[in-house]
Order: sequence, then C-alpha cells, then structure tokens
Amino acid sequence: MSAVPETRVWPAEGITRVPYWVYQDTDVYAREQERIYRGAAWNFLGLEAELPNPGDFKTTFVGEMPVVATRDLQGTLRCFENRCAHRGALLCLANRGNAKEIACVYHNWTYDLEGKLTGVAFRRGIKGQGGMPGDARPESEAPRKLRVSTFCGLMFATLSDATPSIEQYAGPAVAAKIRRVMKEPVKVLGGYSQILPSNWKLYFENVKDTYHASLLHLFFSTFRLNRLEQKGGVIVGGDGGSHVSFTMMKTDSSGDEYERAGMRSASGGYRLEAPQMLESVDEFGDGVTLQILTVFPGFVLQQIMNCLAVRQVLPKGVNRTELVWTAFGYASDDEKMTELRMKQANLIGPAGYISLEDGAATAFVQRGAAGASERASFIEMGGRGVESNESRVTETSVRGLWQQYRKHMGL
Repeated sequence: MSAVPETRVWPAEGITRVPYWVYQDTDVYAREQERIYRGAAWNFLGLEAELPNPGDFKTTFVGEMPVVATRDLQGTLRCFENRCAHRGALLCLANRGNAKEIACVYHNWTYDLEGKLTGVAFRRGIKGQGGMPGDARPESEAPRKLRVSTFCGLMFATLSDATPSIEQYAGPAVAAKIRRVMKEPVKVLGGYSQILPSNWKLYFENVKDTYHASLLHLFFSTFRLNRLEQKGGVIVGGDGGSHVSFTMMKTDSSGDEYERAGMRSASGGYRLEAPQMLESVDEFGDGVTLQILTVFPGFVLQQIMNCLAVRQVLPKGVNRTELVWTAFGYASDDEKMTELRMKQANLIGPAGYISLEDGAATAFVQRGAAGASERASFIEMGGRGVESNESRVTETSVRGLWQQYRKHMGL
C-alpha cells in the first residue's frame, strides 16, 4: 500500500486548513486510488436509464481503474474491471453498446456480461501441440468484480463488502434530497465531458462551496438565480463528504447587497436576448429553484430550475480531472418540458453560462499553489465545524469533504 511521506503532516488546525501538497503529491494521489476508489467508497457509474435493456453496457472508471457496467442477459446490473485476464488489455473498447458477450480484441479471450472468463482461444493448442498446461487456471487473474447498488435510478459500485448502503453512506437527509429529484423514471437527454487542468479534489471542493457561487458566477448574480440574500441552506450528511445546497430564487427580487458592496458579479448592464430560457416551472412544489448535491468522492446531482443533470468527477492524474455531464428529464415529460430542459441545459457544461468559470477557477488554484506545498488554504467561513446551516455564507460542506477524506486516507 502506498505510504504518504512522513514530511506530509496535516496542519494542527485540522479541517479548517487544507495543505496544498494534498493537490500536488504523487504518493498522496496513489494512496487515494487504493484507500478511496478501490477502498470502501461508493463510486458513481451513471444512470440506470443508460442501460435499459439486457445486454446493454457502458465503459467508465472507478478512480483510474477502467470498468464495464452492464445489464446482463437476466437483467441484473453488473460491474467489473475492464481488463483481460491474459495480458491486461482493455476488454471493451466501445463507450457503450449491446452484446451477448465481450471478447478481447488482442487474443480473443471471451467473457460473459458478469465479467466471468468463458473462453480461451486455442486453449488446448492445435493438433496436440501448444496450448496451456492442463492445470492452468487463467481465471485466477480474471477481472475484479465490483459490488453494484442502485438508489433512485442511480448506479454505484465498490470493491468493498464493508461499505454500508448508499442511503446510510450519504446520510438520510441527503438521501431524501436525492429522492426529491429522482422522483420518477428518467430519460437521458444528452451529455458531454471536459478535461480540467487541476486535481479532482479542487473541483469536488468547488461544487460544495456555496460561498463562491454568486461571487464567481456573473450569470448567477446578474439574473438573480443564486444570491446569498435569498433563502436557502446547506445540509451536510454521511461522514461529512455528502452535502446538499439549495436556493429559493423568488425569495429575493430587489436586494442590492452585491451592488452596494461593489462585487464584480453585480457589475450590471447585461441582459438576455432570449429571456424565456429562464422561465421555469416549480415542478417539485417547494420553491427550491437550485439544488446541488454531492456524494463522496465523485457524484454530483444538479437541479438548476428545470435543468437536471448528474456529473461524474474522474481523476486523471495529480493535476488533471475529467468531468462527465449527463443531462436528463423524466420519462413522463411532454415535448414542451423537454424543450425547456434543453434550453436551460445551456447553463451547464464546459461552455455553460454558469459552469464555465469553475474549470478556470480550480485551475487558478492548481497554478497558484504550485510553489507553496508547505502552506495551506484557510477554510473558516461560517465557523470551524461541520454541520448543516441555514446560511450559505459558509464553508461547512467543504470542511465536511476534508473530514471524510482524512478518514478514508488515514491522515
């Protein structure tokens, strides 16, 4: 197991300080793969709606480990390592599809949709020559099978038998907010991915950071989608690494705190050529216009008005992250609601009116802290603890992330 160098000591202040080496150190990164992604964490695989039929499959990642998620011929969801038992080649090269079996292109070893080795080409040789010894056990190096669990149409996987249920892992209050959005069967509307030039934890911090949203994102504050004067709150769940932040846009239509403070995000003078994009329906009946939810280490569920999406945060190296977005609606949506969701999908993604700044901001941290590995960030907005809060002028859910991270990592 990878060891973190003895010089890497967490600051005495605890979760109110995050040492910059945690985003930079290759030994720390290797330990994350072992202790978190291949440890006792639930890793998000995607929506059940992506695998509607027996034989459907998709390829994705658990940390850096490539995996295949399938719905086997009996209709059961499975997940296994995307690695051939023979020489380690990728088994499945397509992003998604439908098949009765999977064959490795290198030497044509075959596997069923549970990941079991079912055939070895020329295992007995040809005409009595060549082939494997009679006592060979190639299945001893077969792909690892992951435990799969679904919750409200979301698919998660873990290599650990000790990981508790998703509901317990995320915490009941967070689980309730998952149910709020995943209230009925869904349909996939589309998706996209982007590469961020920063450590995966910087993006996961960012999504939990309620303090930055209306300060960084000009669109949020200009069109009053998310201002800190509006009613809302933060819920922290699980071991701290799960959270929900929510805003009720229509509770503030005339506040001028940002303007009086001279905030960059309230510079004014902007308008929409197509303001109907921001027309919304209160389909949940609770007045919440924005909800961002996370489950450690890489799941994000988003409702921005009527724009629904899941995000998958995938580490690709110490300073590189892939962010996969999947937009969805409900299977019961009519054409008008689908059109509204698609219009509002312009708010998110790599070039989204709201989300484009996040990739830049996390890269600024990666670059800014490059020469300061012995220093730490200062995370005391809203106090020093980890608790749910009615105020969003807080970093409580960021501190919660580091609380759960340190528990997994033994730091």
